[in-house]
This record gives sequence, structure tokens and C-alpha cells, in this order.
Amino acid sequence: MKKIYAVNGSPRKNGNTAKILAEALKGAQSMGAETQLINLSDLNFSGCKSCFACKLKNSPKAGRCALQDDLSPILEEIINSDGLIMGSPIYFSAETGLYRNFLERLFFPLLQYTNPASSLAPKKVEVSFVFTMNVPAEVMNDYGYTDYLEKTLRFPKLIFGSEKTEVLYVNDTYQFNDYSKYESSMFDAEHKAKMRDKKFPQDLKKAFELGKNLVG
Repeated sequence: MKKIYAVNGSPRKNGNTAKILAEALKGAQSMGAETQLINLSDLNFSGCKSCFACKLKNSPKAGRCALQDDLSPILEEIINSDGLIMGSPIYFSAETGLYRNFLERLFFPLLQYTNPASSLAPKKVEVSFVFTMNVPAEVMNDYGYTDYLEKTLRFPKLIFGSEKTEVLYVNDTYQFNDYSKYESSMFDAEHKAKMRDKKFPQDLKKAFELGKNLVG
């Protein structure tokens, strides 16, 4: 049985990103996979400390992060899994700090500075990405979101040998439970409610298919 992990880089455990990831895992389950959702906000961990212990020659720690915290055992499970779905909301035109810290700790230790670059990953892991955001799809390129987010898409193939990396962008999300309670005049609350009721269910279906594709 294949094991698929989803990592939620949002500080909210029941927000848009979490719901999308949960649906993606349902898609993986429909293909017979065992799944697990990890909320990074539950963990006490940091980003890379740039100690380079993972790059030491002839070291038993080569390819492994030397830091020991809540993330350490999870990283070991993920690099020995069959698939990973990484998810984050977009804050200030980028992923959350939680997400970036996780990304550093996952990819960098396995990356080897050989020429050409190589990896110490023990097996192939298929990786997909999910990004949720306030902005509509039609302005993503104007804001530079697509170019920025796609910069990391080469790493799954380089590090894990991923062959079918898929990205799901979930746009124009509903941010507040009640827009009238918050200073949010830049948004049209009726439009946001329409997107929540009409578009977000479509995004959930896409997430389900992403999970299926990751396993299949």
C-alpha cells in the first residue's frame, strides 16, 4: 500500500488550504493509498541553520538534517514515503514562513553539491503542490506569483526523481467568516461569497483528482 503525506503550511488547521489538502488525500485514499495530514503549526521546529552537516564527506549524517526537533522524525517518514502534497496560502506574494522552513529542511539536506548536482534521497517520491490565495487567477501573472512559485518546481524531480509534479492554484478565496466585521473594503463581499459557494467546490474536485493522479 502506498503512503501519501500532505503538509499544511497554513497556521489555520481548518482554512482553505487545509480543506483542499484534505480533499486531495481523499482522492489518494480512493486509489487505495494510506494517507496522513501534517499541520506544521502543531510542530516546534525551525528552518535550515546553514550548518552544512548534511554535506560532510563520509558522514553518517550526510543527506540528513542535523537539527533535532519535532520535524525530524516526520522528514524521515516523508523521504521514505510514496508521495507528498505540499500546501500553503500566499501571504505578501509568497508562501508562509512555516512552509518555507519545511521546504528548506526537506530539500536542502538531500541536495548534494556534486557536479552535476545529485541527491541522496533513498527512493523516488512523487510531489504535488497546492497554493491558495486571495487574488483572482487573471492577475497572478501581473503580480509575479506564477513565476515566483514555479521556481521550486524543479526540485522534486532533482531531489526525488518525481515524474508527474502537479500544481493546483486555488484563487479568489473567502478569507473571513464575516466580512462586515473586518476592515476589508478593498474586497467585494458578495463576490467573495459567490466564489466560496460556486468556485471553491470546483477547486475541491480538482484537489481530489490531484490526489488520485499522485497515486495513479
